[in-house]
Amino acid sequence: MRLFSFLIILCTVFSACAQQKKINDILIQEDPKNYTTELVVPELQIPWGMVWLPDGSMLITEKSGQLIHFKDGNKIMIANVPEVYNRNQGGLLDIELHPKYKENGWIYITYSSKEGTEKGGNTALIRAKLKDNQLTNIQKLYKATPNTTRGHHFGSRIEFDNDGYLYFSIGDRGNRDVNPQDLTKDGGKVYRLHDDGTIPKDNPFVDKKEAKKAIYSYGHRNPQGMAIHPNGTIWVHEHGPRGGDEINPIKKGINYGWPVITYGINYSGTSITDSTKKEGMEQPLYYWIPSIAPSGMDFVTSDIYPDWKNDLLVGSLVFQYLELVELNDNKVTARKKLLDGMGRIRNVRQGPDGYIYVAIENKGIVKIIPN
Repeated sequence: MRLFSFLIILCTVFSACAQQKKINDILIQEDPKNYTTELVVPELQIPWGMVWLPDGSMLITEKSGQLIHFKDGNKIMIANVPEVYNRNQGGLLDIELHPKYKENGWIYITYSSKEGTEKGGNTALIRAKLKDNQLTNIQKLYKATPNTTRGHHFGSRIEFDNDGYLYFSIGDRGNRDVNPQDLTKDGGKVYRLHDDGTIPKDNPFVDKKEAKKAIYSYGHRNPQGMAIHPNGTIWVHEHGPRGGDEINPIKKGINYGWPVITYGINYSGTSITDSTKKEGMEQPLYYWIPSIAPSGMDFVTSDIYPDWKNDLLVGSLVFQYLELVELNDNKVTARKKLLDGMGRIRNVRQGPDGYIYVAIENKGIVKIIPN
């Protein structure tokens, strides 16, 4: 009986390994090194989010809970930052400016918050203003519930679309069998709000009883990349388990399948599910096997990089490179390594000057300058 059980386990592992080898068959090309880099912000530990103020200075979030104003070569620590639940993947996360920041001064931040009656934390979204090197007028726009002491899958990225809607992501918080597919629960979702935190009347689940009204799409695992496509649509990428990281253009009310369908397997090598497709669940635009552990993403729209224009940049934590994902009619046609071996890429953004800036753990923020 023991031998029979062992053989069943062995077959399961081999089956899972076979699934793991189903490559989304575009091999990555080696780093062309047709550029140089300049370290513009040195000595950062885990720079999670970054954004530029109108004067060209930067606001940078450190996961540990520090908000840094980098101006004229100096790091100014911003006061009155909310306390973060700094555990494992939790901390001070993304930062974004209101599209009309010059008029209203609103800054948007996501972080892992302890607020609530339960122990632990969950992802929160606030907006605030910056005055005299401190945050003022802090307003809570959203707080996911319940708190949990699990230290992973907080998400979280922020993006505005061209119509002024605010999108942000929250990971499944490690509760994959409940949160992503349950519309009455937070986690494993992309949310959409008005800029003041109110719910848009045309959100897909506003009329569904007990559903979280801010949900825009669901069935996600842990989206740590979000960007607006040149055509105005919102795209995310998300961590798979072992294999199955995904790129997904976000559509209203759509179920992206996790964990009912996935191209990944458990970290132990066992199978999560036999299904990679199911009616009513969206297929990823692209998926990675093996996992690259994607974090941060942006589209290249600058004329400074003519060969990269309208392509997608994605940071890799595990392989420590920046991936250029070439697109043609919203299909991935090629992949290239950039900044190979420079370190764990946490974020990438195109600055207002048209240059690409990359946040690298235990290094800082580098600027890519084409030859």
